[in-house]
Amino acid sequence: MSDRRRSKLATLKTRAAVFAALGDETRLSVLARLSGGEAHSISRLTEGTGLTRQAVTKHLRVLEEAGVVRSVRSGRESLFELEPNPLEDARTYLDQVSRQWDDA
Repeated sequence: MSDRRRSKLATLKTRAAVFAALGDETRLSVLARLSGGEAHSISRLTEGTGLTRQAVTKHLRVLEEAGVVRSVRSGRESLFELEPNPLEDARTYLDQVSRQWDDA
């Protein structure tokens, strides 16, 4: 397999992970809370949701593995913040697919 093909497959795998992570309403609501640009603790992300810290942690791990959030240490706790680059790539990809549909 050529390096170019390997790179293309890796990009598709990365995009698929992002779309899979976004395919859950709880994870989308977590992203909405993080979209203001401020890092939040797990406690703050659970406030008013009816979700346990364990449930939010599980969803954050999926988002982190997909690269759309990252954790940073602040003292004894982890704070989570949005990583916009994978979301921008997903948007660009969807725009490209949309243009292809329009041209077809």
